[in-house]
Amino acid sequence: MNATQVIVVGSCNRDYAWRCERFPQPGETRRALDFFSGAGGKGYNQAVACRRQDVATCLIAALGEDDSAVLTQRNAAQEQLDARWQIVPGERSGSACVLIDARGQNQIVVDLAANERLSAAHVKAQQTTFTTAQVVLTQLESDLAPVRAALVLARNHGALALLNPAPVRPELDDALLSACDVLIPNETEFATLLQRFAGLGIAADQLATLADAELTALAAHLPVASVVITLGSAGCFIAHNGREWRGDDAASYRAASAPARVRDTTGAGDTFCGALAAAHARSPDAPLSVCIAHANRCAALSTERHGAASAAPRRSEVAQRYGTLIA
Repeated sequence: MNATQVIVVGSCNRDYAWRCERFPQPGETRRALDFFSGAGGKGYNQAVACRRQDVATCLIAALGEDDSAVLTQRNAAQEQLDARWQIVPGERSGSACVLIDARGQNQIVVDLAANERLSAAHVKAQQTTFTTAQVVLTQLESDLAPVRAALVLARNHGALALLNPAPVRPELDDALLSACDVLIPNETEFATLLQRFAGLGIAADQLATLADAELTALAAHLPVASVVITLGSAGCFIAHNGREWRGDDAASYRAASAPARVRDTTGAGDTFCGALAAAHARSPDAPLSVCIAHANRCAALSTERHGAASAAPRRSEVAQRYGTLIA
């Protein structure tokens, strides 16, 4: 594999997904329409989405000592990921229960297990890999120490630092947010961050309906240079909180979602993050708006398939369906 272009530091789980007509009520047992099991977790999903855009991708993650770890390592090799595993003795690998209803909506319960044992020391031990990376992407399904280490290494080596704050952890602070270049929350995460850091009670399901000026003002409450709020079928809202607009023509704007026949939204946000990282790595001089448009296409196409990492489209598929934005 060529020199690493994107480093993803994050979680890796074994997904167990059931598709059903509707979600069960408390105490109710429902018959599943379908079942799927495979490698997942936000870190793994984003790394696969990035690699499938023909970008040399390194995944730094933790696994337990169990059969799931063996299967996951095999899956990562099949995806041609340069995986740097921290194997945690006596620990189980992360796992997730995923329910998908007929509308493509999902409910997820995750056991982070070994993911919470990923260490800053293991991340720092991969320091030489950071010297060639254009982008470092991380999330919050692990302890914050390795996340901080990854963001510091990104800054030290001039890589674009992307943070997907999912899930928003109680110990998340201003210093960690300000260490990233671009923050990528969904509506729920953005609303939670506004409550945490600005004391503002904003309903997540109302964000997409707010005026651009209101969203821009809300984003300015967060100590980060650029915020990309993913809004599902409503696309994204982008706000730059300083003089650096990352090649864009405006300090704030909306980016429409791409057309798709939605079957399953599981992992669409992860596909967006991974594809955004890949787009910047492939075309570092391209405006952020162009990279986001490419990521929106990848995320849209992923919703037409069941699964998370397995649903991430390949670069050739995106070009065939929507055309080419990124060389």
